[in-house]
Amino acid sequence: MNQLLAMRTFIRVLETGSFSRASEQLALPRSTISKLISDLETHLGTKLLNRTTRNVAATMEGMEYYKEAFRLIEDMDAVDNAMRANKYKPQGHIRVDAPATFATQLLIPALADFQHHYPDITVALGISDRAVNIIREGVDCVIRAGRLDDLAMVGRHLVELDYVTCASLNYIEKYGIPHHPRELETKHTLLGYFTANTSQPMPIVLEKGSERFEMSGGSYSANDGNGLLAMMLADLGIGQHFVRCLQPYIDNGKIVPILTDWTRPRMEFHILYPPNRHQSTRLKVFIEWLLATFNDSHLHSKQ
Repeated sequence: MNQLLAMRTFIRVLETGSFSRASEQLALPRSTISKLISDLETHLGTKLLNRTTRNVAATMEGMEYYKEAFRLIEDMDAVDNAMRANKYKPQGHIRVDAPATFATQLLIPALADFQHHYPDITVALGISDRAVNIIREGVDCVIRAGRLDDLAMVGRHLVELDYVTCASLNYIEKYGIPHHPRELETKHTLLGYFTANTSQPMPIVLEKGSERFEMSGGSYSANDGNGLLAMMLADLGIGQHFVRCLQPYIDNGKIVPILTDWTRPRMEFHILYPPNRHQSTRLKVFIEWLLATFNDSHLHSKQ
């Protein structure tokens, strides 16, 4: 038995909660995964996992073994990565996930710079506003908007993005420019954004000094930032989006900012990754590149 491989396999099965997902992430046949776990249990003389047709859970002994094996594997990986960092350029594959508009408008256009500095690292980019399960789906890190709810992950502040209230030039020419937030509800069509776990659009928010307006609803809404942008470009109404993501359309005149003396609170973005992967050299350099590329001062200097 390859005990080191068996330990890694046991850790991945427990973290993903599935023999099948562990098989996919480790690129090993499911039968090999099952045999490695069985051989490890025989070697230790104790049962590590309780298996049912739907779930995999650690026994009491299995949980104790997981803690010790996790610590051992983490230390071994740290030693290996430290040695490789001294001798080789970072290399390997990372799986990243990012919100749709951030990915297509900001991250992807910047990836050529990462490729130039780290040509031996390959990146698989998941593009979705859905909050992925980082462990179960085998994701190395995610970029996530809003507050941090997943306390089991390591979170690092990436950037805060300003909103702009806007509509297409064609829409403005047809329906006119609103001069006060009250006009949005009475004279205009609103476009909204809703998260993947609810069909209720987030309100449009406008603030100036002590005044604040919230307008709920929206005749059309999308659960994807690119979808919301497409609705604006299709002349469907007025919405709010990140000014950095819409800047090319503002520059070419297709999108027109309105009510510019009213603002909406900025949206925070964070990088999240599992605590057990922070020693990966390739992940470390990718995160440091993200921070250097998308920190607030860098983005604001471009506006």
